[in-house]
Amino acid sequence: MAKRNFLLGKGERLVEDVAGVRGGAPKSHPYTFAEAKDRIVPMLARVVRGIDHLPPEACPNDAAVAAVTLNPEYIAKSYFPEKLLEAVGLEPVGSRPRRITPEKRSKGREPEEAITTELFVMGPRSAFRAWRSQLVNFAEDAVGAKDLPSIEQISAPTARDKVKGRVPKTGKVVFEVVLHSSGGVKGVVTQFQEYLKKIGLEQPLGRRFDAGGLSFVELEAPVEAVERIATFTPVRAVRQMPMLRILRPSFRSSRVPMETIELSTKGPVDPSIRVAIFDGGLPKGHPVTKWAKPIDPPGIGAAWDEFQKHGVGVTSAFLFGHIDPSKPLGRPYAPVDHYRVLDTMPGQDPHELYEVLGRIDSVLVNKKYDFINLSIGPYPPVEDDDVHAWTAVLDDRLSHGDTLATIAVGNNGSRPAKDGLNRIQVPSDCVNALAVGACDNYETPWQRCVYSSVGPGRSPGVVKPDFVEFGGNLQRPFIVVHDGRELALEATEGTSFSAPSVMRLGAGVRAHFGTNLGILAIRALLVHTTEPSDFPCEDVGRGRVARSLDEIVLCDDDTVRVVYQGIIAPARYIRAPIPVPSGTIPGKVTITATLCYPTGVDPHHPGNYTRAGLEPTFRPHDQKRKDPKQAHPDSKGFFGKTQSGLMEDELRRDAWKWENCLHTSVTFMGKTLRNPVLDIHYNARQAGRDFAPKEALPYALVVSVHAKHLGDLYDRVVRKYAKQLEALRPVVEIPVNT
Repeated sequence: MAKRNFLLGKGERLVEDVAGVRGGAPKSHPYTFAEAKDRIVPMLARVVRGIDHLPPEACPNDAAVAAVTLNPEYIAKSYFPEKLLEAVGLEPVGSRPRRITPEKRSKGREPEEAITTELFVMGPRSAFRAWRSQLVNFAEDAVGAKDLPSIEQISAPTARDKVKGRVPKTGKVVFEVVLHSSGGVKGVVTQFQEYLKKIGLEQPLGRRFDAGGLSFVELEAPVEAVERIATFTPVRAVRQMPMLRILRPSFRSSRVPMETIELSTKGPVDPSIRVAIFDGGLPKGHPVTKWAKPIDPPGIGAAWDEFQKHGVGVTSAFLFGHIDPSKPLGRPYAPVDHYRVLDTMPGQDPHELYEVLGRIDSVLVNKKYDFINLSIGPYPPVEDDDVHAWTAVLDDRLSHGDTLATIAVGNNGSRPAKDGLNRIQVPSDCVNALAVGACDNYETPWQRCVYSSVGPGRSPGVVKPDFVEFGGNLQRPFIVVHDGRELALEATEGTSFSAPSVMRLGAGVRAHFGTNLGILAIRALLVHTTEPSDFPCEDVGRGRVARSLDEIVLCDDDTVRVVYQGIIAPARYIRAPIPVPSGTIPGKVTITATLCYPTGVDPHHPGNYTRAGLEPTFRPHDQKRKDPKQAHPDSKGFFGKTQSGLMEDELRRDAWKWENCLHTSVTFMGKTLRNPVLDIHYNARQAGRDFAPKEALPYALVVSVHAKHLGDLYDRVVRKYAKQLEALRPVVEIPVNT
C-alpha cells in the first residue's frame, strides 16, 4: 500500500501556560473635561424635553430610554462608561454599531468618519432630569467624571425612529416587536401587554423568543397603530413580520434520464453520528427513508408537495452529495432525522416565521445532534445594526460548540447590491455556524454562482459566507434524488444543496476519525482546507471547500498539518508551539493557521455580539528580542491585518480579536523561524463591558507548515515529536477519496 501521511493530532500536548504581557500608553482624549461638559449640557436638555412629552402609560415604572453615542476612540470594552452611568442612575440595555464623523479627534487629528457604538441606556425619567440639573456643577473629580469625554452625542429615540422598513398604509399587519428585556423594567412583555390594552390593542403575545437582553414578540395590529406601539419606551424596533423563504432554484428542476440507479444495500458508515435536517419533509415510503427518518413535530399541518421536493433534494445532498449519474450511489456516512417544519406556502401565513423557528428551537433544546442543516429561513438580508430572532436563538443554542450547523446563505445574489439586497440572508449570519455559498463547478475552474448571496456578514462574524461548495447552475446542475416513488434523479441548483453537501463532508470526517476529532475541530478543518482563490472574500468567503476527504486528512511529504483541541481558562495565556523540524528550513515556509471557538452572544449589542475573544500573537524566533530584558521573543504580524474580509476601520479597532473563526496563511523565509509559537490570550466581555466568566473556553486550532524545498518535512516532524503528536488514523475502513 502506498504511504499515506495522515494529519497529526494531540497538538494540545505541546501547549503550556505562559505569563502574558500587557501594557499601553496613557489615553489621549479628544475633549477636555470642560469641553465635554459644555457639549453635553444642551444635548441632555433636549433629551429631557423629549422624554417628558411621553405619555405616562408608555413609561413602565417611569422608565425612559436614551441613546448615548461614544466617540469612536472609546469603543474598546475598557473604555465603557460604566461608572458614569451608575453614578447618574442609568443602565445600559443594548447597543448597535453606528458610523459617524466626530466633532474632534485626539492629538489634533482631522475628524474622519468611523464606526462607533451607540448605547441604549434606560432609567427613571427622574434620573435623566437629575443628571441634567447636576451636570452644570459636575466636578472633574466626581465619580464617573472621567467617562464624560467619551460621549460624542446623547439623544432620545422617537417612535418613528423605531419603525424599521416599509409598512403598508392601511389594514391589519403582523408585526415583530423587539423589546429591551434587561434594565429596570421587570416582566417587560407583561407590561407591554398592559400598555397595549390601554391603547385598545388587547393581544395574547403568545409567540415570543427571548435571547440575551431582547424579547422578540409577534403582534397583530392595525398599521395605523404602529407609532403608538413604538412609543412604549422599552421597544427597540418594530417591523412588519418578515416572510419565510424556501431556497427555491431559479430554474425549474427536471428529471435526469438514466437507465438504472441503485441504492447501496448497506447501512450508513457510522450509525452513531446524529444528524438533523429542518426542511419541507419527505414523502411517505420514499427510497431515501432507508437512511432518513421523517419526523413531524406535534401540531404541524399537512405537507406540501413542493416542500417535500425540496426536502428530498436537501436530504439527498447530505446522503450522497452531488450525484454523478455515471457512477453508483455512494454509501451515506450517517443516518439523518428529517424534521418537517414547513406546512404553509410562504407568503400565505404571516405567523409562519415564528411557528417554524419554534419547531426548530424545540428540537434543539430537547435533543443533542452532532450536525444540523438549515436551508430555510427569514427572507430579509442581514442588517448591521440589528440581530434577527432566528440568528439570536440559533447562536445561543450552538454556543457550546458541540453541534456543527451548516446554513445556506440564500439565493438572492443576483439582486441589486444597492441597499444590500444581494447580501446573505438570516440566519446565515450566525457566528457559531458555517454559512455556505454556492460555486458553479465541482471541478476547475470555478467561481461564485450568480444567485449565491454575498457577504459581508456583521462584525463580528464578518467573513460570511465562510466558504462555497458546488451548488449547480443551468449549465452544470446539482444532481439529487427525485422526489417520486420511483427511484430517479433530478437536476437542480441552489445554496439549499451546497450547505448539506458540506455537512456530508463534515460527517465523513467524523465517520473517518470517530470521536478523536471533536465537532469544533471538524469545523476548523473544513475552514482550514478550503481552496483559496483570488475572488473577493465577499463572494466566496475563504474559498471553495475541500473536494474530498483526502484533502482534509492527508498531507504531502513537504507538508505537516496538526490539530490542537483544548480549553483555555479566562484571562489566561497559553503557548502553542508550531511543529517544525530541527535546524534551518531551506527557502520559503508557508504557515497556515485556523482558530475556532464557540461563544455566547449578546444580540442586544450587535457590534459587541460575541462574548469570547481569543487573541493570538505569533512569535517566529525564540532568540529574537529587540530588548534583551524582554520576557518573550519578538512578535510578528500573523492574524490581524492578514484577515481577509475586514474593512480598514475594523482592522484599526482590532475587531478581528472578537471573530470566533480566524484563518490566515503567511509565508516566511525558513531562516527567520526557530521554535515558532502562537501565544493565545482569552479575553471576555459581556454586553460590551469587561466580564470574568467562570468557565474555560474550548477551542480547536489547526496549523499547517509547508516547505516545498524540504521533501521530507512530514517525516522529520513526526520523528521530532514522536512522543507527543500522533497520526490520526481511521477508526473505520472507508475510501478516503469518497
